[in-house]
Amino acid sequence: MNWLEAIILGLVQGLTEFLPISSSAHLRIVGEFLPGAADPGAAFTAITQIGTELAVLIFFWKDIVRIISRWFGSLFGKVERNDPDARMGWLIIIGSLPIAVAGLLFEDYIDTSFRSLWIVATMLIVFGLLLAVADALGRQTKPLEKLTLKDGILFGLAQMMALIPGVSRSGGTITMGLALGFTREAAARYAFLLAVPAVFASGFYKLFQALGEPGASAAYGMGETLVATLVAFAVGYVVIGWLMKFISTHSFRPFVWYRIGLGLLLYILLGFGVINA
Repeated sequence: MNWLEAIILGLVQGLTEFLPISSSAHLRIVGEFLPGAADPGAAFTAITQIGTELAVLIFFWKDIVRIISRWFGSLFGKVERNDPDARMGWLIIIGSLPIAVAGLLFEDYIDTSFRSLWIVATMLIVFGLLLAVADALGRQTKPLEKLTLKDGILFGLAQMMALIPGVSRSGGTITMGLALGFTREAAARYAFLLAVPAVFASGFYKLFQALGEPGASAAYGMGETLVATLVAFAVGYVVIGWLMKFISTHSFRPFVWYRIGLGLLLYILLGFGVINA
């Protein structure tokens, strides 16, 4: 991978991480059309996601600091346990467990089999249709303060599905939120907050693996990966602000049509042998 390719992939990561269209799918697809025509890999994807999650950390800094401080306060009796922010801290922890367990159990599949473009195309279409149904039929009346333990677990299970490229971390959790009756803004906000522990844990886990295995890291280059991560951070920060404004007055329908169109295009390209699965 050269520096230009790293910048391109960083742009793709930043543009697609928060939109419900699957950043891992786009990195996988774009990699096939770069000069090297190769999958950037699960490690590269996980590490560059550190950049986009830094954008979440900064964008929602006040919310995150408040949640952490109130959660810690509840541990020592300084804050009531039913305090909304303290509860949110617990729900983020509980919601992060499914993806943590599944990520460790299915790591080999995540790095290999799940990255087949046939699977990516199928997930883009299937979860695009699920998003369409949830967006059209969901009540969209519940604010984030109404989040329950059951909701937190279901959000966590939805996020777990994003281990398969094409599902989309934000898309899966937002779809679940809409299905549970939450507003678009509430579903998106919780999806972004819920992703923080999982993405940082996965990203640094893969980073330490790459640093400990020079042969593995050479496949994508740590210098280029760092550049891609920085680009993803800058672009991702802009995209978060845009998306939160967009969904306050628009539905997710444009993303649904995009997902279906991209999935069908992938089927055609694979069927005619233009790209390899």
